[in-house]
Amino acid sequence: MTRPKLAIFDVDGTLVDSQTHITGALSAAFAAEGLALPGDPLRVVGLSLPEAIRTLAPDLDAGPRARLVTAYRQAYFDLRANAAPAPLYPGARAVLERLAARDDVLMGVATGKSRRGLDHVLDAHGLTGFFVTCQVADHHPSKPHPAMVLAALAETGVEAIDAAMIGDTSFDMEMSRAAGLHRIGVGWGYHGAGKLGAADRVIDSFAMLPDALNEIWGIAP
Repeated sequence: MTRPKLAIFDVDGTLVDSQTHITGALSAAFAAEGLALPGDPLRVVGLSLPEAIRTLAPDLDAGPRARLVTAYRQAYFDLRANAAPAPLYPGARAVLERLAARDDVLMGVATGKSRRGLDHVLDAHGLTGFFVTCQVADHHPSKPHPAMVLAALAETGVEAIDAAMIGDTSFDMEMSRAAGLHRIGVGWGYHGAGKLGAADRVIDSFAMLPDALNEIWGIAP
């Protein structure tokens, strides 16, 4: 009997292009505190929100950082309510549907989003039910701590050698390496291929993902 496989997806920068919402909410939050948004804000995508704010503003005291977190959440909620959903990357839906049709593959999510934020994305794109395990920032330490992927393995009963993380940031790759998973980096996200050195391989389009998964799992096409 073939052992089940597990493909775990990051969300922002991997499944959906949410950079407009993220940078807009960060800009609004920092402006509310009378601060300029630091350069390259997308470098913190994937971290839990408190850790992302701490990384962007390491010299701030706890009080101003907490206000930034609150302001970001409100700004993101407002942007989401008044704008179109962050779009799926080209080819994402077709590949998710292809993997969902396989009897030997389960799918999961490991994201720095909150549960509410993830539910909004899944509902907006009709993806509710595609993923058998969803790990979110509400319940785990921030990436690159491996807690999210370890929980996904425990929930599904899949062994690490039979699981793969698909993500766009160094945090995704470091998290999954620490847990012993295979690692597929995507070149279209927010860190860029040059920062995905811990990946087993980097793909340039969603169309390449099924073959990449088959290769790392030793499955004949």
